[in-house]
Amino acid sequence: MLLGNRSHQVDRTRSRHLAMMSNIDTARAIFVAYAEKDRAAAERLLAGDFRFCSPLDNALGREKYFEICWPNSSAIAAFDIKHLVEDGDRVLVTYQASTTGGKQFRNTEVLTIRNSRIPLVEVYFGWNLPHEVPSGQHRDPS
Repeated sequence: MLLGNRSHQVDRTRSRHLAMMSNIDTARAIFVAYAEKDRAAAERLLAGDFRFCSPLDNALGREKYFEICWPNSSAIAAFDIKHLVEDGDRVLVTYQASTTGGKQFRNTEVLTIRNSRIPLVEVYFGWNLPHEVPSGQHRDPS
């Protein structure tokens, strides 16, 4: 894991063993597991009552998450974490992801973390890079 100025580069350099970690370390570890395609590490980090929410997914449980969402890890080359903010039992993560096909996108996730386990992930997405709307302009969603 490389650390830079205001951003934290998370790539496939290593994964962490689960012990009692800080919430920030737990958040970093799940991104490392995803980039490394390390399902065993992800399994250890996700709580038994895990739920995954996004604009496309309404409170998926662990089994459905691994069936539907986890296969997408094969398309991720690296995460460049732009913001990593702890707020109580939540960690807010904004990242720029690079795909194995050379594309980039930016998402924000809110991870709820308790006892080094993640019971809830909320993903907010829809921002492609480079931005599809010219600078200083607006595009009507219709």
